[in-house]
Amino acid sequence: MSDTWVALEGGTDPAERRGVLRRAHESSATAGRVERPVRSVVAASWQRSARARVSPEGTASVELTDDGLAAYRDAHPLSRMMPLFRELMGAYAMDGEHLMAVCDAHGRLLWVEGHRATRLRADRMNFVPGARWSEAVAGTNAPGTAIAVDRPVQVFAAEHFQRPAHPWTCAAAPVHDPYTGRLLGAVDITGGDRLAHPHSLAFVGAVARAAESQLALLAPPAAAGSVRLSTLGRDEALLVTAGRKVRLSRRHSEILTLLARRPEGATGDELLVELYEDESVHPVTLRAELSRLRGLLGAGLLRSRPYRLAVRVDADSGARVRTPRGAAARRARARTRTGRVAAALTRITDRGPCGRPVPCGPAPCARPRPVRSRRWRRRASGASG
Repeated sequence: MSDTWVALEGGTDPAERRGVLRRAHESSATAGRVERPVRSVVAASWQRSARARVSPEGTASVELTDDGLAAYRDAHPLSRMMPLFRELMGAYAMDGEHLMAVCDAHGRLLWVEGHRATRLRADRMNFVPGARWSEAVAGTNAPGTAIAVDRPVQVFAAEHFQRPAHPWTCAAAPVHDPYTGRLLGAVDITGGDRLAHPHSLAFVGAVARAAESQLALLAPPAAAGSVRLSTLGRDEALLVTAGRKVRLSRRHSEILTLLARRPEGATGDELLVELYEDESVHPVTLRAELSRLRGLLGAGLLRSRPYRLAVRVDADSGARVRTPRGAAARRARARTRTGRVAAALTRITDRGPCGRPVPCGPAPCARPRPVRSRRWRRRASGASG
């Protein structure tokens, strides 16, 4: 195909292509072999999905519901773009019996709107608000893959990694903060074979660019309600908000810097992996730190589910955030980025009183030992020699 990001070029028979893809998917699922007719972007996504141990028979998981979902999407930057999305895509979705969807940077669907009968069918595979459609959870699909590769992509029929999504075609494009370039989420159009055309990919890409242009008009850099975080040349950050200055501890400085870099928010597990290096830290410890930080910042600035800042933070570029180092830490961060937080936590934070990863063995450790870094052990060894 001349354009690897388009699922079907003009003139291609959808039924014939569907059969070819179904056979390729079966071969990949059973033998781990990707046949040549599969586009390179889809083959790479299948490989990422397999490494994340996504089940081809599974469906997306619902992570946000009811009040938690409502509060999260009300605070999300793309909430201001919904009138634009509805104006540009609403009639197209209704007339074509399609769905319009908007997700955050984690692949969580925040809005799913469109033809009622199509929504009822999509409900059966959890294509609903609050469900996470990242590649690490739902495998290859347009919203999740567009976020993973950070560009518009179209996914047709059995190109989806999970079989319940095979009857569908979708096209999605990422949306970025116009000032920082940070990925905010993606906008998606989902439906049947009629979407399997180059025009649907171009259409959703144009909608994403229109949203970025609108965000540039609505959110100038010096937006009201922003706060200033000074970290350059400091071990402890200085926060300026509402006319007052707050000097933060090193741990609070690290937490706030990480959240300033991630306006879409982070879960408690993700913060644990990023903040604590070679330490046995219980999640309760992090929640206590976040509670104290919320008290310092004042009401309404720090939100939860996920943890995120309610206002724009103007931070300098000198932030020094301690993150885990070494090969194990690199693997842990890679697992976090692909959504495998539990595996990342096992690598970094689950340690017994002896300092070794748990479980220590068939019997409890006989003698607790303090956790020592590799650098400390090398120095101690050199001193004793």
